[in-house]
Amino acid sequence: MSINQLDINSLDMILETMVKTVGDSKSEIFEIEEQCRRDFEESSKELEEIRVRVSTVIDESDSLDTKARYARKRLSEVSMFFNNFSEEQVRDAYEKAHKLQIDLQMNRQLEKQLRVRRDDLERRLKGLQQTIDRADHLVSQISVVLNYLTSDLKQVGEALKDARRKQDFGLKIIEAQEEERKKLSREIHDGPAQMMANVMMRSDLIERVYRDRGANEAMTEIKSLKVMVRNALYEVRRIIYDLRPMALDDLGLIPTLRKYLQTTEDYNENVTLSFINLGEEKRLPPKMEVALFRLVQESIQNAIKHASPKNISVKLSMTREMVMVMVKDDGSGFDASQQKEGSFGLMGMRERVDLLEGEITINSQPGIGTLVMIQVPLKV
Repeated sequence: MSINQLDINSLDMILETMVKTVGDSKSEIFEIEEQCRRDFEESSKELEEIRVRVSTVIDESDSLDTKARYARKRLSEVSMFFNNFSEEQVRDAYEKAHKLQIDLQMNRQLEKQLRVRRDDLERRLKGLQQTIDRADHLVSQISVVLNYLTSDLKQVGEALKDARRKQDFGLKIIEAQEEERKKLSREIHDGPAQMMANVMMRSDLIERVYRDRGANEAMTEIKSLKVMVRNALYEVRRIIYDLRPMALDDLGLIPTLRKYLQTTEDYNENVTLSFINLGEEKRLPPKMEVALFRLVQESIQNAIKHASPKNISVKLSMTREMVMVMVKDDGSGFDASQQKEGSFGLMGMRERVDLLEGEITINSQPGIGTLVMIQVPLKV
């Protein structure tokens, strides 16, 4: 058996591994989606019960308020004409007014707790729905990838001349896909899922604090719980934003880049990021906006991960015929004339630009920094 034949067989084995890995990923994402659907149904039922209880408590509060006003009026009359009533009548009027006032306060406190729980459930349902939608979209995308792996990609061996590069490329695809799957699972588990579990435990604690220590300390716990829920919501939005910024579809490339740079700067305190738009601000074809956003995102992440820069600037210019993007950093840089082992991120960037029929130039020197320039034609 020749070496070339052996390499082709190795590539076939890699493709089979890729198909199995992607298929397993699809099953795991589907399980996450189903679990979210179950949680959504349970939370929806609880939310409906809470809404009914809120309505009931409001009615009770209105009734108690009416009775309390009547009792206070009665107490006022007794106090005004004290000599006309017996001691027992005076005591009874006072006790009734006091008891109704206490009942009213407790009922209103319960109403506040139920409203907070209702709001928490509504936010949780919104987050779960977003996760379900994203998981459903991912399953669809993975189905397309599986179809590609089982059909078109099997012909890659005939098109590639360097068997070793084919093998490395296939392995990197597996690693990247596996790493992304682990990252998504880990972020959901360690972030929103853990925070939601803490919210549930904290809500039980609030009930005990209210019973044992009173409403003031319970309100302190509720404020802390609101901070925890707000942080969970922030984490969910961040994960969704990392997967695909919704602003890209709604607002376009330039506002999304501004938001992405601000968010990235918030998460990386030692780096200052700036954005300058030098040309027209207009919408581009969706596929082009996605590709350009990913190219900028990859350039920035490469700089932060490998070059430890203090400043990163992004400049974008749009004309009628061309879109030009420049990403410059003052990091450690590298020797651009040498092909760095495992530099599949740069290879992926070049492939994206080729699909847009554009050009990409990467200028870098050790100790000076890196400049990535991308030019993409706009077809009228």
